[in-house]
Parts: sequence; C-alpha cells; structure tokens
Amino acid sequence: MTMNIAVLPGDGIGPEIIKQALRVLEVLQKEGMAMEFTEAPLGGQAYDQFGHPYPEFTQKICRAADAVLLGAVGGPQYDNLDRPLRPERGLLGIRKDLGLFANLRPAVLYPELANASTLKPEVVAGLDIMIVRELTGDVYFGQPRGMRVNDEGEREGFNTMIYKESEVRRIAHVAFDIAMKRGKKLCSVDKANVLETTEFWKEIVIDVAKEYPEVQLSHMYVDNAAMQLIRNPKQFDVMVTGNIFGDILSDEASMLTGSIGMLASASLNETKKGLYEPSHGSAPDIAGKNLANPIATILSAAMMLRYTFDNESAAQRIENAVKKVLAVGYRTGDIYEVGMKRVSCSEMGDQIVAAMS
Repeated sequence: MTMNIAVLPGDGIGPEIIKQALRVLEVLQKEGMAMEFTEAPLGGQAYDQFGHPYPEFTQKICRAADAVLLGAVGGPQYDNLDRPLRPERGLLGIRKDLGLFANLRPAVLYPELANASTLKPEVVAGLDIMIVRELTGDVYFGQPRGMRVNDEGEREGFNTMIYKESEVRRIAHVAFDIAMKRGKKLCSVDKANVLETTEFWKEIVIDVAKEYPEVQLSHMYVDNAAMQLIRNPKQFDVMVTGNIFGDILSDEASMLTGSIGMLASASLNETKKGLYEPSHGSAPDIAGKNLANPIATILSAAMMLRYTFDNESAAQRIENAVKKVLAVGYRTGDIYEVGMKRVSCSEMGDQIVAAMS
C-alpha cells in the first residue's frame, strides 16, 4: 500500500525544516517503502497564492492524503490581515476540516541534552511524558463568543467554555489507549473546583476509566499541574486535558526539554489520519538563514509512521538516528553547548540521513 502524504511547507522556517524531514523519509522510500508526496500551501504561503490561509486547492490534497506533514505557519507581515485570513486560521481550518480532535505532544529529554534544560539535570534527565490535548472543543471554539457593549454601556469580551460528553469520551479513550502502551499511568487535568465544564470532564474520564482497570488514573487541578511539571516532571507518564489547558501545559512541558525545536506533535482523527508538525512556530527571525533545528519535524515524521501507518520499526529507526547524532555531539544553535559541534539546519539533516544507514 502506498502512503499518500500531503506536504505543507508553510511559512518562515517551514520549508527548510520540511526539506530535511523529507530527506529522511526518502531514505526509507529508496529502500522500498511506498510513499507519495504531494505539496500544497498553508497559512501565509497560501494567502499569498490564493488569498486564503486554507484554500480549496490545499483542502482537496489534504482530504485525499493518508497523512499531512506540516512545517510551520505565520509571520509578522500577516498580523494586520482580517482575523479569518491570518495564517493561524489555516491551521484551525485544517484541524476542523479533517476532524483532528486528539493532539499528542511527547516531551522527551535526551540524556545528552540534560544541560540544555533550564531545570537541574537531575530533575529532568530521562524525562518522557506524553500530553494528550483535546483540539476541537473548549473555549477556543465555544459559541457564543465576541465583543459587545453591555446593558450598562461598557464594552466587554466574552467566550464560552463548553464540552459535549462524546468529545470528552473520545479523547479519554485515546489517552487511556496510549497509557496502556506506556507506563499505565494517566493524569487528567481539570479545574473542577471552579469550572463546571471541567467538573463534567472529570466525571466522564472517571467513567471511561472503568474500561481500563490496568491504568492508574489520577486527577490534578491545572494550576497544580503547571507547578508539578516544573517541580517533579518525572511523576507524569500520560496527561490528558482540554484545549486551552493543553495548549499551555504542552508548551510548558516542551521547555523542560531545553528547546521547543526538539518536540514533535501529532493531531489525529477517528480513523488515525493525522497532521504531523513540530511544536514550534515559524521563527521568522531566522527564516532563510539555514539556522533552524529540523529535529522536531523529523521526529514528527517518525510519529506519522507510528500512529497513522503503524510502522513502529521505521519510527524507531528515525528516532534512533536522531539519538545517534546527538550522542556524537552535533547541535544546531538553539541546543548548542560549548564543546559540541555546531551545525546548520541542512548539516543536521546530512548527519541524520547518514545515521539512518
């Protein structure tokens, strides 16, 4: 079966990092793995070409694909566009269009990078957390929302935090399934003491837990979870939470690893079709300078092989190549330490491609 992969380079450093990820996948392709890549624009790149951040041209390619590999979107030149036309809306659009409801963000600290973390090495060395974030509900999508003048004549902004039972159940199942394949520990994060939406969330997660008796379920308020991620991150295995809390906690967890340039991300729908992208943004300040760290994008390609195509051995091969290159001391600028070998984006790609053989 041929793997049909839509490739969306996007904006900023997106094209540079995508190029390196494709070089790594092409190693597998040359060895006989059947892959087909179709490129399309998203975000600012798409707005420049089609006047919309997620145009019909891109929609057709993404809908027909088995998986989507994305670079990054956004840039300061688009900040003054009407909100529906901004690059980030392309990202929200593709998530909604493909029904991507589960975001998986691993935070893994390679032993060689323990010094790159802002926390003490003994606190973070050996860290391996998976954060599962619900992507399609919560306060980001709840209606009504907007700005208005109230009855007292004062301007106000308002949003709606809302979850349906079916939405909570399906993300809970994803998290429990992942926990079963890992350390059989799941922490559900909420703010049930003050938010009814998350009190409801907690009830549903507890009910779903009955189907997974082997998984040890715990609950934590989001403010405490944010603190515990800094204080003792290795207590966690899998964490599951809603859209807004997950947005914040996954970024916090990423910095435990020393660089957001190291972290992959997967967003899946109910058929395991996925959007795979690095956790970092488009970094317009270094775009076009061959300075970006391509590792997060390369690891996203490994996640694609694991979660959409069920090819664990190929995924591990890419991850082991990354480990090998880090172990011998190659570093892009964002993770560089004195005594290491500083390399460019393309040189890091060269090393990882070489380590694949």
